[in-house]
Amino acid sequence: MSPKKLTRATAATAPSGVHGAADLPSVNIASYNLEIRDADGFVGDKASRGAFVDHLDGLRRHLRKSGGDPLKGETGGYGKKELEALFLNGDFRQAALVLSAIEAFARSLAFVIARFARQKDWATVERIAVGGGFSDGRVGELAIGRAGILLRADGHDVDLAPIRHHPDEAGLIGSVHLAPPWIFEAYDSIAAVDIGGSNIRAGIVELRQDKAADLGKARVRSFDLWRHSEEEPGRDAAIERLGKMLKEQIKRAQKKGLRVAPFIGVGCPGRIEPDGTIDRGAQNLPGNWESSRFNLVDSIRARVPRIGDHDTQIAMHNDAVIQGLSELPAMQDVETWAVLTIGTGLGNASYHNKAGRPKRRG
Repeated sequence: MSPKKLTRATAATAPSGVHGAADLPSVNIASYNLEIRDADGFVGDKASRGAFVDHLDGLRRHLRKSGGDPLKGETGGYGKKELEALFLNGDFRQAALVLSAIEAFARSLAFVIARFARQKDWATVERIAVGGGFSDGRVGELAIGRAGILLRADGHDVDLAPIRHHPDEAGLIGSVHLAPPWIFEAYDSIAAVDIGGSNIRAGIVELRQDKAADLGKARVRSFDLWRHSEEEPGRDAAIERLGKMLKEQIKRAQKKGLRVAPFIGVGCPGRIEPDGTIDRGAQNLPGNWESSRFNLVDSIRARVPRIGDHDTQIAMHNDAVIQGLSELPAMQDVETWAVLTIGTGLGNASYHNKAGRPKRRG
């Protein structure tokens, strides 16, 4: 990104822009939140976090018939850390069971990607970044790597790799690529929000333009994470909690000497309308976020009306889109690329880089 130099005064009058925009400063969003169906329902559900649990549970059911299940307790009780420990340090039967689940999930992931590749906006995708909580750890990495091999063996010329940033941070860092150009002269950080089906994160992203003009060195300076799924709040209570998280993060950052821009980047599940409402796809959030009488952008602005000396501006996009944008600096050697986020559901987005990128090698 090569932001234009605007004055601090411009910040007070610059328009907020359109939420869910397809045309961003350095990239075009070709598609996002695609809902592909087959006879079993949404194709993406075959590669969600729950799908991996289902594969592992199915294998255990078969083994129990002969008394050969090497694990104890409910399958859902095994999280990422427990599965990784079994794979790396468990006895050979436990490790083999986890490996079998990895293989089964990798085949499902490859199948889903092949179905996406039939879509017009995915047909020319050269590289796919895979994010979400599942991608963090050796089990997720192996599943992603194995799916890539299966796709190559089936004739699909596409690279797969985990998103480089930690899942807790990618959905915040990507917001820097939503920021309007005037930010990059007078400020060194922005506030960002990542809303998911299980967690809500609010944090401060430091731009670090002196390290990389393309924002490739942007980093999360601090953030709060709230596991709302454990408390099951209503929608209004969730927004109130989010507002408090944001204000506390901004206050701390300013005390540390950061110049926080009067801007908040927001990632949220679903189809994002230009006015800041959510059309569909937010069913996993607490309460009704898709109501025509609810505007998430306005609700956040009401709780954080000003940052520093200026009125708060907000840009919102789909959460998978923003996770993918965290990879933008590393995607400049390809023309078309995409992201899949493996979590409560399977988020997706595809991108077209704008002119001026270097050619892909090899």
